[in-house]
Amino acid sequence: MGQKVSRTEFEYTYTDEPHYTRRKQILAKYPQVKELYGPDYSMTIIVPLMILFQIWMCYMLQDASWPIVVILAYILGGTINQSLNLAMHENSHNNVFSRNYFATRVFGILMNLPMGVPASISFKKYHADHHQFMGDNIKDQDIPTHLEAWLFSRTFTKVIWLILNPFFYALRPVLVYPKPVTRWEIINFVVQMAFNVWIGYAFGSKALFYLLGGTFLAMGLHPMAGHFISEHYLFFGDQQTSSYYGVLNYICWNVGYHNEHHDFPWISYRKLPQLKEMAPEFYDLPHHTSWVKCLVDFVMDPAIGPYARMRQAPDKGKDNNNAQVFDKDREIKMD
Repeated sequence: MGQKVSRTEFEYTYTDEPHYTRRKQILAKYPQVKELYGPDYSMTIIVPLMILFQIWMCYMLQDASWPIVVILAYILGGTINQSLNLAMHENSHNNVFSRNYFATRVFGILMNLPMGVPASISFKKYHADHHQFMGDNIKDQDIPTHLEAWLFSRTFTKVIWLILNPFFYALRPVLVYPKPVTRWEIINFVVQMAFNVWIGYAFGSKALFYLLGGTFLAMGLHPMAGHFISEHYLFFGDQQTSSYYGVLNYICWNVGYHNEHHDFPWISYRKLPQLKEMAPEFYDLPHHTSWVKCLVDFVMDPAIGPYARMRQAPDKGKDNNNAQVFDKDREIKMD
């Protein structure tokens, strides 16, 4: 089963999460950062082309052998779908259409289609809490549960946890912190199921596997999935958020600029490097340069595992400054 992790509990902090404090400091020193705020419509061109390419691939794979379908689902389909997943993340912050929430939801449902699983509306609902209540024991559902951390505490079981990550990522919020189902979630579900049925009817089971299988494969043991581990696991002491500066940012909407993103979630993906250049002394922090290395270190390093996350101490959650000022600083609501 391999080496057992050295951590047997999460780390806890009694101080404000770092993004609230750093945001105030940056705005005080560089008020021109606010010039970076605003919508970015570039996705409205790129995302539809990605969707059309995935549908074209479904057509092309109708007569392909199953080994070819599986390989392409991992290498190509999964990579594109993970990129769409991260486009969905960017869209969830209203960075495409700003205050036009109707367009934001419709666009999110559209980019969700090749992924096969209705996730856009639910992701937006829970991801807002990840930002506003980062580290909260209940509201931040980006953090593994105690049961997950206890069960997957050895080298081999950490590999299994990574493979099963899409299931934990999807089911953890609805099981641990259920919220009422909204009308838009129902619309998301119906549209997605209709699209899946059409793909299966028009192009067959291989096409459906290319999309659905690619989605799940790319969220597990896949280079693109390294971002799930690199962002908030404690690779660098008690640093709660870590950025990644590498080539995969070009196809991942700069999600690697994660400290920058958490400091200013309403700055679009294309302007996050400008934020880093504008306030360089605030981002001279330990960072990652390889998502593959993150995955390897997560599995092999006994100091890293599902327990290697920072939580807010239970009584600290009563005074969450980031939640109090989040919308005020932004002047645009998350939902």
